[in-house]
Amino acid sequence: MKCFKDEAQAILDLIPQLTDDFDKAVELIYNCKGRFVITGVGKSGHIGAKIAATLASTGTPSFFVNALDAYHGDLGMITPEDVVMAISNSGNTDELLRFIPLLIERKIPIIGMSGNPESLLAQYSTCHLNIAVDHEACPLNLAPTSSTTASIAMGDALACALIEVRHFKPQDFAMFHPGGSLGKRLLSKVKDFMVSTNLPVVSRDDKISDTIIEISKTKQGIAVAIDNGKIVGVVTDGDIRRAMQKRQDEFFNLTVNDIMSTSPKTIRETAKLNEAEKIMRHYNIHSLVVTDDHGRFTGIIDSFSCI
Repeated sequence: MKCFKDEAQAILDLIPQLTDDFDKAVELIYNCKGRFVITGVGKSGHIGAKIAATLASTGTPSFFVNALDAYHGDLGMITPEDVVMAISNSGNTDELLRFIPLLIERKIPIIGMSGNPESLLAQYSTCHLNIAVDHEACPLNLAPTSSTTASIAMGDALACALIEVRHFKPQDFAMFHPGGSLGKRLLSKVKDFMVSTNLPVVSRDDKISDTIIEISKTKQGIAVAIDNGKIVGVVTDGDIRRAMQKRQDEFFNLTVNDIMSTSPKTIRETAKLNEAEKIMRHYNIHSLVVTDDHGRFTGIIDSFSCI
């Protein structure tokens, strides 16, 4: 419990430490014509890799370079059009500081992130982000815990600010995550996931017993009533259960016309999957009737297909 409280407090304590340098950092990254390069060693390196991945997935071309590797040849990956962020809790990490003059010589802007605003890293940086913490959550006050949490939080703050500045949308996020569930919902179309064969079709005059068989054809729990090629209603398994409870004596004499909904919710097959998800969530239903551009019944999409 104490660990959670200490690390949560470490993040809250960052707020009064924010200066105009945060805005300058966001501006530098936003106006960068090249890529945003993050560097660090040890735990700071692991954090830098995570921040780079978050930024890359939210519209900021970014990658991580280990400072030691840069010092031994990988500096060629960095161009004069890039911006570099160097992370070091102490701000005086020797392996990192040896790398800094090479950037200054090439006039590459440096964003320093450290827990010491008086450090050499802070002095050499174009702007500095202060991630100082009062103490580590570690019982020995030795292992990087609160300080690493603060570093990640500052990186996330940069990412969130850039999302706002870039007017980054869910559709943009999906473009960088085409294999994930979000990409599936925002980029895929209804026709790619709908059931389009062996469709449960009934007419107004069909008996309930026949309708139950039609509904059982698929797992969508719905049958579509068609009259002269047009959709006139739907019958769901819920409609049948309610009719059975309320009209037991005449149940097997009922027809589709007696219990169907005459205003079914439909969606075009060319619509995005997330649109189908929104409609089903809004109306608290689990299936939609799919139509073509002429309003003809072409399939059924259910909520499980939108996950």
